Amino acid sequence: MAQLQTFTPDASPDEVLSAFASDGAAIISDLLSPDDRAAISSQLAPWLEATPTGLDDFTGRQTQRTGALVARSEACRDLVMHPLIVDLANQFLRPFCERIQLHLTQIINIGPTQGTQPLHRDRLAWGGFIPREIEPQFNTIWALTDFTEENGATRVVPGSVAWEDGQRASESDTTQAVMTAGSVLLYSGSVIHGGGENRTGQDRTGINITYCLGWLRTEENQYLSCPPEIAKDLEPDLQDMLGYTQGSYALGYFSDPLAVGERADIQPPERRLGRMPKTQKLLGG
Repeated sequence: MAQLQTFTPDASPDEVLSAFASDGAAIISDLLSPDDRAAISSQLAPWLEATPTGLDDFTGRQTQRTGALVARSEACRDLVMHPLIVDLANQFLRPFCERIQLHLTQIINIGPTQGTQPLHRDRLAWGGFIPREIEPQFNTIWALTDFTEENGATRVVPGSVAWEDGQRASESDTTQAVMTAGSVLLYSGSVIHGGGENRTGQDRTGINITYCLGWLRTEENQYLSCPPEIAKDLEPDLQDMLGYTQGSYALGYFSDPLAVGERADIQPPERRLGRMPKTQKLLGG
């Protein structure tokens, strides 16, 4: 039976990334405190309660998926910017970009009687157009409840990052990310995975936060999910992670359609939030 490697919060990042690179996934146990879990659950409860279940087998007919977590939850902002996770995401993705960005925030609540989600690779959000040698995505699922074999712990196929397209996973190839509440599953955009079956009478709840290369379009549109009138009050590093900065020298500037007589009509996104970038890079010519 396949297995995932589990690490403690004080494990060497190099060890975690080594397992992550070979298996496509790893678990860090007990990284989130009970108080932090309680704060997140409390802040998101009204939003989750109002969220309908999915309309197909992929999104889950007994599964709720609630996004815009940065705008809706102060506690989730700290989760997005967790120093260890951001460091790991940067080390994994920076060979392919100048900066990383937030790709998706979502609380996923798998209810009783929910069946297994079809196994898939998240990188297919970009339609298979990114060459396989480029890894576009670093993903996390934070456990707000215990993840068990019975309640729908995420299924993962370790080592499938190296598989050819179309290769099918057997039961012996597949394991589940069994972990205690407060732990986090790390998995790449290339590893085959899917939600598990909930055979209990209780919900299985996790927070899905993912990061991607700064030059890609994101799955969750952060400029709409966390618009400037909300983003302007956030910490600058979180603003940058949301995409309110240039992805590279000439990627992501804007022109204010209502302004006249500006010194330059090509502006860094930070100006929309009332600040200048730490290192100003504007397209010249």
